[in-house]
Amino acid sequence: MKKAFRGVAHHLDPVVSVSDRGLSDGIIAETERALTDHELIKVKVDALQKADRLAITEMLAEQTQATVIQNIGKVAVLYRKNQRANPKLSNVSRYLD
Repeated sequence: MKKAFRGVAHHLDPVVSVSDRGLSDGIIAETERALTDHELIKVKVDALQKADRLAITEMLAEQTQATVIQNIGKVAVLYRKNQRANPKLSNVSRYLD
């Protein structure tokens, strides 16, 4: 399934951006909203060190009960299933069904 999600995510643009200052309540709330609407999203993480980017991505996934599908450079792909997803908004419904 991860391979299919990576294929869908390839064409997506990041919808959440995390600055080098790290996570805030606003970023977590915006990520929650994006995951609820789209299920599969890209997040841009601007931390300078790779270890910091990975840690921020893991913390964000943990805070939002999402799964990290992929990390490439400064972009991470997160997925969280929404049972009541709007098919017009969900990237999973639009591209995999």
